[in-house]
Amino acid sequence: MPTKKIALLGIMLGIIVVLTTLEYMFVALLPPNVKPGLANIVIMYCVFSVGRTHAIALNATKSLFVLLTRGAMAGLLSFCGGMLSIAIIILLSNFKKKQFSYAAISISGACAHNLGQLLIAIIVTATPALVYYFPILIIWSIATGLLTSCLLKIVMPLLQKLEKG
Repeated sequence: MPTKKIALLGIMLGIIVVLTTLEYMFVALLPPNVKPGLANIVIMYCVFSVGRTHAIALNATKSLFVLLTRGAMAGLLSFCGGMLSIAIIILLSNFKKKQFSYAAISISGACAHNLGQLLIAIIVTATPALVYYFPILIIWSIATGLLTSCLLKIVMPLLQKLEKG
């Protein structure tokens, strides 16, 4: 892998770490276990512009960061939600851009992330009643998915300049 790409991925990981950390600073302002998913901006950019395998690696590394800073359960939730989310983003990005907008892809990824986390939480806690929280998570997935897709459109030119260096 060229040095330039390694440096770009390092910068992207740094941005992900900063965005993930910022999200935890605003947790008190949101419903329980709801975060805006700002790191998804970088992950989606990576899927669309840098490479899918690199996006998967960034997502896994983000989960490792969460594991190290917030514990095993948070790391597991991050990993499972993130991997289901990126699988959906990659699946939808296979279609022509006119079929699925960034907003539709981002919302779908956010819903998948929440579903993945919820399923793991149900399994780990043996509490099937957690499924009743899913409608609230869907509403927040729509809101945060729209937010991250709008931010992606804004920062996409900046990230492309960074990539071209």
